[in-house]
Amino acid sequence: MIKRNLLFITLLIFALNAKAQEKRQSYSYSLDQAIVHALEHNYSVINSGRDIEAARQKKWETTAVGLPQINGTVDYQNNFSFQQQGVSGGGPFGGAPGSISTFAFGTKHNMNAVATLSQLLFDGSYIVALQASKTYLMYYENAKRKTDVEVKEMVINAYGNVLLAQESITILKKNKAILEKTVADTKETFKNGLIEEENVEQLQITLASVNSNLSNTNRLLDITYKMLKITLGMDINDELIITDKLENLTQKNLGVALTLDQFNVNDNVDYQIATNFQKQRELEYKLERSRALPSLAANVNFGYNSFANEFTFFSSNQKWLNYSNLGVRLSVPIFSSFAYRAKTQQAKIAMEKAKTQLNEADQKLKLQYANAKSEFDFSIEEFATAKSNLALAERIEKKQQIKFKEGLSSSFDFSEAQRQLYTTQQNYLQSMVNIINKKASLEKLNNK
Repeated sequence: MIKRNLLFITLLIFALNAKAQEKRQSYSYSLDQAIVHALEHNYSVINSGRDIEAARQKKWETTAVGLPQINGTVDYQNNFSFQQQGVSGGGPFGGAPGSISTFAFGTKHNMNAVATLSQLLFDGSYIVALQASKTYLMYYENAKRKTDVEVKEMVINAYGNVLLAQESITILKKNKAILEKTVADTKETFKNGLIEEENVEQLQITLASVNSNLSNTNRLLDITYKMLKITLGMDINDELIITDKLENLTQKNLGVALTLDQFNVNDNVDYQIATNFQKQRELEYKLERSRALPSLAANVNFGYNSFANEFTFFSSNQKWLNYSNLGVRLSVPIFSSFAYRAKTQQAKIAMEKAKTQLNEADQKLKLQYANAKSEFDFSIEEFATAKSNLALAERIEKKQQIKFKEGLSSSFDFSEAQRQLYTTQQNYLQSMVNIINKKASLEKLNNK
């Protein structure tokens, strides 16, 4: 019995693990492939696409207001207690003069069925609303482009953070291996009485720091991977392998540095949104002005009604009376105590403000590009400096290591050279990531 239960539990666990593996997907992406994936599966991208579809439906809703409308209604009334109408006696109603008689009018059951065709013939606000619906749709299309550009930048930053963590782990492991060997050699030298114990302890402090940084970077790598997966629209439990190398991406971005001098503010999505906002304010001003125009609408009614003291409306002998009519309505604003004028002036002020905001956006975006271009140029200079400093730090560390082994240098000097090397290594890696990120910021401003 126990063996059967153990076998059942084992099979159950195996089945659950197999099911989990089925759901867990695996991806292997370069940076460009990751961007393509994100522009289709990122959560914000998906919802911005839905916003566009909703705007298209809203545009049709506005358009449909000016198209023929057909509505049908059926009314049924059961007069289970008639309303009495009083009349004075005499004349055509009979009875003694001065007396009051009561009568009930109508039938116990009434039914009415009518179909109404209505058509808006002219309304200035409707014409403006049609124009506004196009602007409304354009706004969400621009918002979608803005989301795409922002998501692309987010993917580049997240991808770079993963590469930075990976390269940092590689370097830390290499430093750890070298340092462990140095500590072991130093311990042997100390046992032979050739150096003081302080030299060993100093190196052990450096080794402990390297181990701590390595553990923290391993944890950081897991977090950066999850952040990248979320940005790509993946499940955080999916497997993701990134195929690009940090140095290759850096060299690729260095190669396009000379092609980033041109900036056309009209291509910037934020400027396009600001232009869209100005257009909306212009249409709102036009709408308020159109309210002073008359509106004209027409409707045609076709209907049947029937009356009975018994509910026999579905009987073939029931008599139905048809009727029809045509109506035209002209509405002309005459005097509103200047309320229309006040609303029009408010809309005009809002339109002028939007024009000023568009000019401000133009100047700010040009300044942002100049600043982003300056930061990108600085990142290139910083990379060259970091690369040169790394070579110097490596030579200094090697010299100090040789001096330390030969007893010509203290453990403190050697540890200082090691710490300087480790800091320079991280600066070099960060300088490469900075080039990639600053290039992404420039592309974002260019709406690429």
